[in-house]
Amino acid sequence: MPVSTINYSYEKFDSTINKTIAFRPVVLEEDLHLIHNWMNQSHVIPFWNLAFDLERMRQHLQTALADQHQTLYIGCLDNQPISYWESYWTIDDIVARHYPADTTDQGIHLLIGEPAFLGKGYALPLLRAMTFFQLQNAATQKIIAEPDIRNKKMIHVFEKCGFQFQKEIELPDKRGALMFCDRQLFMQRWKA
Repeated sequence: MPVSTINYSYEKFDSTINKTIAFRPVVLEEDLHLIHNWMNQSHVIPFWNLAFDLERMRQHLQTALADQHQTLYIGCLDNQPISYWESYWTIDDIVARHYPADTTDQGIHLLIGEPAFLGKGYALPLLRAMTFFQLQNAATQKIIAEPDIRNKKMIHVFEKCGFQFQKEIELPDKRGALMFCDRQLFMQRWKA
């Protein structure tokens, strides 16, 4: 996709990696093959369990895109798509059964799909940018995450970003580490 036609929802230069981080909404026909490829990567399969064939992935994404409680994004570094994100309102999500959710709490699901970008220190800047993006909603005081309890690397990245472990929770597709990120503490840590 030519750079001039990209409609980013959020864009921020990150001096720690000397790259521009941006998020744009998922477009089914443009992103289907990309997301299908990412979901079938060996580092993604154990934590997402969405290693579907192409047609089943199309159906999954159609359902997810129609779900009003979440928005799907492609995360980019210097205009290159490398990650997949789900930003959601926790009050309308199954996770709300596990803590007293506020109507303005938001949650994050993410993966870095491109293997060439793994282990390069991009996860924290990407997560930090998405958290800033979600906190643009002035009413949101808390961002939550519930990474797979086995995904120690991602839990560590969430902690470095400012998320604090609360408890283990049982979800339909995984045992998760419920983590909270408080707006005030996050803003103090990263001084936007």
